[in-house]
Amino acid sequence: MTPPKSLLERAFSLLAAFTVDRPALTLSELSRHSGLPLNTTHRLVASLAGLRALDRTADGRYAVGLRLLELGALSPGSLDLRDRAVPFLEDLYEVTRHNVQPAVRDGTDVVYVERISARDAVNVVTRVGSRMPLPCTGVGLVLLAAAPVAVQEAVLSAPLKRFTPMTITSAGALREALARVRRDGHAISDRQLEMITYSVAAPVRGPEGDVVAAVSVVVPTGTRTDSVVPAVRTCGLAISRALGWTSA
Repeated sequence: MTPPKSLLERAFSLLAAFTVDRPALTLSELSRHSGLPLNTTHRLVASLAGLRALDRTADGRYAVGLRLLELGALSPGSLDLRDRAVPFLEDLYEVTRHNVQPAVRDGTDVVYVERISARDAVNVVTRVGSRMPLPCTGVGLVLLAAAPVAVQEAVLSAPLKRFTPMTITSAGALREALARVRRDGHAISDRQLEMITYSVAAPVRGPEGDVVAAVSVVVPTGTRTDSVVPAVRTCGLAISRALGWTSA
């Protein structure tokens, strides 16, 4: 990996060291994960903490600050989508009483922009702002099926990460899964991330009819899909119309 040169690149590489699995890091951990010298890390962390981009935790580590969360929430795509989608997401939640999650594509990853879940809903590994590879989630399959050919081929030609014994890890199986999504108009990702859950996802279209997002419900394994699939598809259609899409 080419070392970051500009100050902005160095600061961003430092922030990119934080992940869902690493929400709080020490200075030495930040230095190691970002590839920056410890003295550079120390200076950047001090500046970012002063700007409220980083916060110091009670045990002396650092975590992403509220200011970054505030700025991230203003992302034009996710802001408009969330504002228009929330009423329909709440309706979907009332119908299913399970985890409801809209997401968008960023390169070859899916990024979750909202989540509504019940206290007793099945546990999920994703959260708002987290990202996952496209092939292993319901929303990811929907987004990948509608992605440009170059994006699809980039995913199909790269190694596919295995999370469970059910995770799709071959290009052939993934091509078949994407064909089913395009045929059926929805995706079912069966125990790909955890053996206790599967997700049902449907596309969300923009004014021109292109797929700009996807919405899913994550339910416990064994839940019947005959009521979940229509509910998710209806939610996707409702959000699409709220965004300005009109079906043929």
